[in-house]
Amino acid sequence: MLKGSNACLASMLAMVGTAAATDDVEAVQPKATFVYVDKSERQLFVFSGRTLLLQYPVALGRVPAGHKQQEGDKRTPEGVYMLDWKNPNSRYHRSIHVSYPNAADRADAQRRGVSPGGDIMIHGQPNQSPLPAAALQQHDWTDGCIALTDAQMDALWEVVDVPVPIRIVP
Repeated sequence: MLKGSNACLASMLAMVGTAAATDDVEAVQPKATFVYVDKSERQLFVFSGRTLLLQYPVALGRVPAGHKQQEGDKRTPEGVYMLDWKNPNSRYHRSIHVSYPNAADRADAQRRGVSPGGDIMIHGQPNQSPLPAAALQQHDWTDGCIALTDAQMDALWEVVDVPVPIRIVP
């Protein structure tokens, strides 16, 4: 695990114990300062400083290899972006927007005469999906987004106060 995590964990546990023992003090939920997605490992990591808050398996775009090049290519972008707004009324169980495309993505797409695409999100499962999350999450099924189960999306939603930087690596 990360250096100093035992001391941090002990401190957090002490805070939770203190909060539970008093009526007027609430436990403080650490907030995300950085999100990291490793596409090859299909993992999302959420940090508060150097402390790992959450780690979840993810499903990616249907063409997971490579950086998103254009609209409709089914790829998940790679690079540094921002989680910049939340949508509680998404077609999926909640969603948090990834700021793709950035200026370099737009310039590259313009040079090639294509649209870079957009609407890249971290989201839960499709609303009213006939398939269980366990089945969907075994495959890359999105159009370029990063998918979690609904319970995982709820946990992410609680710790992310936008804007938060996200790095997506191959």
